[in-house]
Amino acid sequence: MRIALAGAGAFGEKHLDGLKSIEGASATCLIEPNAELGRAFAERYGIETVVADLETALALPNLDAVILCTPTPLHAAQALQCLEAGKHVQVEIPLADSWKGAQAVLAKQQETGLICMVGHTRRFNPSHQYVHNRVKAGKFSLQQLDVQTYFFRRKNINAKGEPRSWTDHLLWHHAAHTVDLFAYQAGRIVAAHAVQGPIHPELGIAMDMSIQLKSETGAICTLSLSFNNDGPLGTFFRYIGDTGTYIARYDDLVNGKEEVVDVSKVDVSMNGIELQDREFISAIREGREPNSSVGKVFDCYRVLGDLEAQLAGA
Repeated sequence: MRIALAGAGAFGEKHLDGLKSIEGASATCLIEPNAELGRAFAERYGIETVVADLETALALPNLDAVILCTPTPLHAAQALQCLEAGKHVQVEIPLADSWKGAQAVLAKQQETGLICMVGHTRRFNPSHQYVHNRVKAGKFSLQQLDVQTYFFRRKNINAKGEPRSWTDHLLWHHAAHTVDLFAYQAGRIVAAHAVQGPIHPELGIAMDMSIQLKSETGAICTLSLSFNNDGPLGTFFRYIGDTGTYIARYDDLVNGKEEVVDVSKVDVSMNGIELQDREFISAIREGREPNSSVGKVFDCYRVLGDLEAQLAGA
């Protein structure tokens, strides 16, 4: 399978590392407007073609699919561009930075019948898969999910500390992970509330936010997000259930007493991004809807749109 990857940034690198472990699939084209950066990435990963824009890549012969690791404001428009060109697409989270954008992508996917998958990695991390499997087996019922999403990001920098040309967003990007995961583990979200702190004078976004959710099963979620946290960075999930407590830190899991839970046999890899890419490629090969398809994660964006409206009216 011949895949074009757009964006030689922090997450583009993660996907290229993941693809190296997947038999019969490879990144054959890199889309990167920074020519020097693109050449360096291509040489490092053995990519045969480097182009400056998505349109050029979509015109290449024998291209099967595209993975978009581009700035958030481009996601919806570029996903539409890929689908209109007849290419399967995986767009990194978030699908869009507006409810209208998410609706447009779903409509186009349904029109074309192509695979359109969104990078909701938490569905694939072995830690969260372990909990999900216990939920499905009736061995664990979630009562409360407490989540901390913390970064120190007072300037436009990416996960590698490098400058970026666009501004990240707590609601449409980082909250999307938890909103979708909570619904995945506990059922459709029926109530959602949010408050936010002051708007940064230069970045134009709230640097701190608090979100409360309730699912149809009665489970609740409390999510704290900050770009002001000068300490351990990342997202940490505490699952409180009827038969135990689990704490997930990306691909790793411990119980409430910080005792390690072995998740090494949950899937074929311990790398959530690799597992996400495996699902994308398998869904294309098997002609089926993938986990984290635009349809399956769509309701997350309804909730984000409702929260955005709340915050705008506060």
